[in-house]
Amino acid sequence: MKTKSEAQRVPTVVIGGGQAGLAVGYHLARRGHRFVILDANQRVGDAWRNRWDSLRLFTPARYAALPGLRFPASGASFPSKEQMADYLESYAKCFGLPVRTGLRVDRLSRLGDGFLVVAGNQRFEAENVVVAMANYQKPRVPALASALHPGITQIHASEYRNPDQLQEGDVLIVGAGNSGADIAIEVAKTRRTLLSGKESGYVPFPIHTLLWRHLLVRLVRFVGHHVLTLGTPIGRRLRPKMLHRASPLVRVKPRDLLAAGVERVPRVAGARDGRPVLEDGRVLGVKNIVWCTGYHPGFGWIDLPVLGEDGEPIHDRGVSRVPGMFFVGLHYLYSMTSATIIGVARDAERIVKDIVRRSERGAEAA
Repeated sequence: MKTKSEAQRVPTVVIGGGQAGLAVGYHLARRGHRFVILDANQRVGDAWRNRWDSLRLFTPARYAALPGLRFPASGASFPSKEQMADYLESYAKCFGLPVRTGLRVDRLSRLGDGFLVVAGNQRFEAENVVVAMANYQKPRVPALASALHPGITQIHASEYRNPDQLQEGDVLIVGAGNSGADIAIEVAKTRRTLLSGKESGYVPFPIHTLLWRHLLVRLVRFVGHHVLTLGTPIGRRLRPKMLHRASPLVRVKPRDLLAAGVERVPRVAGARDGRPVLEDGRVLGVKNIVWCTGYHPGFGWIDLPVLGEDGEPIHDRGVSRVPGMFFVGLHYLYSMTSATIIGVARDAERIVKDIVRRSERGAEAA
């Protein structure tokens, strides 16, 4: 029987050991600030390892590095998920970051002027807490999924690894975003594949060309990192729309789906006799469904008044309304790049400066 351990006191607890949490840890360590990083996975980088096998980044390796350590691959190559995972693990070791793996945070609450973080039977008391996680935590599956025949194999994109998980027969991919398009092209090699949904635009040029790798990616990075930010009028104006709009297709183009033999169909509107029904009334006799339907925020374990009615964190450029609590890694936290490797490093540095200033003020007051 597990018993509660005595609370461990630490100035700052960072929740999440992915790229956002490690970037925060790097900047805290540089300033000599004591902290601990808690991560639910068994190994640093597992959030990448646990995605589908063929996944590759959209950006070249030269832009896939966190501060202080270059990515160990050709700058023009597109890293695989395994390379990204191993890089993050190496990063934590290189800088001696105090990552505690296998600790999923169950509750975050106030304790006096500080915070209590509960992870299993482990308890941490802290002056500051940084939630270093993306908005995409809990898989979202439509309610109609429960009305489908049990003989249909259903998996969410978060569980998909490769086509071997699917049974013989037709496959319906629901959701035409980047995940859905990538998975559809892979599955179409061995099975009839239908893709339901409408993509929200696409990058008009192929990203594998020299033009993209050496020039266009820099232009896109500049716009996303310096123009579409809360520091510019256009960035502030467009942010509300971009927060609730799916990203455009990056690697895959509509013509690529057509060439791969992927059949485009209308959105799924319901279920009839255990089968999915499309908006045009067609009933599909598919044997497999991959739900590429996104995620819920998944921040219900935060027992503090920092979440909106939609479950999304309320913050000002990563600073919450509760003194001492911060966010890094959220979509458009400050800019369009905030949820990417490029953006988390800048946001992390700014948040750490706030933490250090807060600690210094506390020390002066004492």
